[in-house]
Amino acid sequence: MMVNQELLSVIDQLHREKGISQETLIVALESALLAAARKRYGGGENFQVEINPRTGEVQVLQVRRIVDHVEVPSEEISLDEALSSDPSAEIGDEIGSYLEIEDFGRIAAQAAKQVMFQKVREAEWDVVTKEFGGRQGDVVNGVVIGHERKNYIVDLGKTEAILPLREQMPRESFRRGDRIKALLLDMRTTSRGPQLVLSRTHPDFVSRLFEKEVPEISEGVLEIRNVVREPGERAKIAVYSRDPNVDPVGSCVGVKGVRVQAVVRELHGEKVDIIEWSSDAPTFIARALSPAKAVRVSIRDMGAEKIATVVVQDTQLSLAIGRRGHNVRLAAKLTGWKIDIFSETQMQAEQGNDERAGRVASLSETLGEASTEPALLKIEDLPGVGGNMAEILKEAGFDSLETIAHASVEVIAALPKFGPKTAAKLIQTAQDFLGITGLSDAPAHVDPTVSGEP
Repeated sequence: MMVNQELLSVIDQLHREKGISQETLIVALESALLAAARKRYGGGENFQVEINPRTGEVQVLQVRRIVDHVEVPSEEISLDEALSSDPSAEIGDEIGSYLEIEDFGRIAAQAAKQVMFQKVREAEWDVVTKEFGGRQGDVVNGVVIGHERKNYIVDLGKTEAILPLREQMPRESFRRGDRIKALLLDMRTTSRGPQLVLSRTHPDFVSRLFEKEVPEISEGVLEIRNVVREPGERAKIAVYSRDPNVDPVGSCVGVKGVRVQAVVRELHGEKVDIIEWSSDAPTFIARALSPAKAVRVSIRDMGAEKIATVVVQDTQLSLAIGRRGHNVRLAAKLTGWKIDIFSETQMQAEQGNDERAGRVASLSETLGEASTEPALLKIEDLPGVGGNMAEILKEAGFDSLETIAHASVEVIAALPKFGPKTAAKLIQTAQDFLGITGLSDAPAHVDPTVSGEP
């Protein structure tokens, strides 16, 4: 009898598209027909199936033992029935009879279909495992063949892969027929067969792209120490040269930037900073903030927490931080240090605050206070200023240290109970506390003969 020619066409198509051998598919079909025969007629191992892959001829043979009294019809046959087809039949012999596939019925055909699909999945998984089993973490090439629930279906040749939404770069889109590169992230077994998962957002995708573009990396001269990225925005890659004569950054950039530009094009314009790795933490941190230039880097390693303080020029502050903090955030991930960035102006202000705190402590000691916590926000706390004098100053508009520090000696000296020396000392104390220098009203110009000194 002849098997369905359409089914043979399917076998040939699976062979060409999935890479499954025709012999494997034929065996799968034989297993399916055996399952259908057992489903239809019962019995165990007494069925045989043979398929000719060239002619499409299929034979399903049921073998039964000749007995006097039939107890298991699916496995036994009476002598009288056997003699009708073979006059030489005897008790104890086995005789075979061919079955018609058309007689298998709907249930048996469904069983055959399930077995066929299962065998094909197993064969496909073997092919996929053999082809891609050792390639996890490698870059693969494929063609987009569909889009399903925001996930791209990619044809890799012998199997299909999925590029999930979470592994796609922001604002990235493909059309059917587009060729893409992606990192082979994972291999899964699903009810529909083996499934490969791709990624274009994983940091290793950047590493593999550079390995393909920079021969020195694959040759072992250069080593990629770390890669961090915020997909679609910026990536930073730390490279180290085992040969002092080979520039790691220059090798990755290439002549006229040809190597790094090839990577950036594949990443659809994502910025890539190539950093020379260093065992010296301050040096590495300064380089990691590229394209910004650090003026000074100081570090504090407290074991569980490592903090770096970086000072940059005022004009470089926004560049060091980066748009929405991308640059400093990636630099911290690349180096493993928590990074605090200050402009030179901000750092000077911080240092001024520290000096001011020191003056508060010193002045508190002068006043005989037990605590050095900042409290000189009231003019009453200034040396030589009593309650009445404080009221006089406030009534004259000098109600804060700032107004006193910027006042002239003559104005304060003219107030009741004040004189030039007291005024000059009061102004100088306020200026020292606030860290103010260079004011025009210096005590040296005050005439000590002016009346009013208490």
